[in-house]
Amino acid sequence: MKILSLNVRGFAVKGKIGWVRSICLRERPCIAVLQETKCKTISESWVQSIWGNSNCGFIQKEVVGKSGGLLIIWDKSAFEVDSTTGCDFFLAIKGRWKNSGKESTIVNVYGPHKDRNKVLMWDLLEKLINSISTAWLLCGDFNEVRECSDRLNSQFYQRRADRFNDFITRNNLIEIPICGRKFTRISDDGLKFSKLDRFLVTDNFISLWEDLSVIALDQNLSDHCPLILRDKVLDYGPKPFKVFNEWFECIDIGDIIQEAWNQPIRGKRKDCLFRDRLKNVKLALKSWSNSKFGGLDNEIKKLKEEAMEWELKAESQPLSDLDRALWLECRRIWIEKEKIKTGMLKQKARVKWTIDGEENSKFFHAAIRRKYNKSNFRGINIDGVWFEDPETVKGFIFQHFQKQFSKITGCRPRLADFTSAGQ
Repeated sequence: MKILSLNVRGFAVKGKIGWVRSICLRERPCIAVLQETKCKTISESWVQSIWGNSNCGFIQKEVVGKSGGLLIIWDKSAFEVDSTTGCDFFLAIKGRWKNSGKESTIVNVYGPHKDRNKVLMWDLLEKLINSISTAWLLCGDFNEVRECSDRLNSQFYQRRADRFNDFITRNNLIEIPICGRKFTRISDDGLKFSKLDRFLVTDNFISLWEDLSVIALDQNLSDHCPLILRDKVLDYGPKPFKVFNEWFECIDIGDIIQEAWNQPIRGKRKDCLFRDRLKNVKLALKSWSNSKFGGLDNEIKKLKEEAMEWELKAESQPLSDLDRALWLECRRIWIEKEKIKTGMLKQKARVKWTIDGEENSKFFHAAIRRKYNKSNFRGINIDGVWFEDPETVKGFIFQHFQKQFSKITGCRPRLADFTSAGQ
């Protein structure tokens, strides 16, 4: 999945159409949202020439005066549009992704300059979000920043930023971090920098994709950088091993650890022996956890259904002492496993609130996705160039710390290569 967002700053400039076409042909987005097109009514053939083929649909908001104009183009084989709506400040399409059948609403935003119009835009967007139950993506040029660091050499208005942040908070929106650049708009004189373009999504939109990230492309013929939202999984190797508190409630975990630690290991170097013992414990705990907790959701579902059957039976006829005991035991095991699941979710989400129950699982999953989206490593900026290739990134980080911790000294113990420990 790829979505392109770009403030083109008018298609009348020579070479602008070819530039946008080259981005579409190179990136192959599923949807392109363009702001400030400055176009009157456009033809289907004109849109197809920009998109690169005829298998596309589009919706346009014509320019008013000398500025503005919105355009959304979508690949018909990837996204099926059911309805469209819009106003002076935004244009929206509602439809479903053909690969999953999941519904989404994509909103192309071009924020106004006047303060009173900004307030009106936030109100209209909030009413639209509350009127439709779907996964939401708001993107484009919001013409507003969230904090002082989003501007350089230009005036920052705290009250406007507070309104923007309040809008994001009230509607449970999440901003997808931009990789490669801090600012998305640079003035023609190269003095003023701002982060005006962004992608805001809801939890259920994030859940549609495994890993979402935003990459900023070269500015080229506009004062805004093209932004690409994509679903791209980058493998940087093994992740830190997580231990759940619920594990230590199981009486057999000590035996699992002891048995794995005592497994025979070849070698003489003590650092290698210690590394391999830890690796054995990790693999044993992962296997034990998968067998013991891997089917937790299915177990909870079956126990819940069984408890409901007992309840329905109790409503229609008296239960014997044995049946009542079986019913209560089923409920006890169900609640116990539900607490285990909730505890593990709370720990993964790093939520300290004392809330339990199945009804909160959705909240914990959302918190986990928020934390993952915020902290997930996606690449590194090296001398102004963004790199995502895992080998290049890990090599640069290794060289950096090797340089920082290198010291000319006498005899020092040499540790083994621990790279393979997490494999």
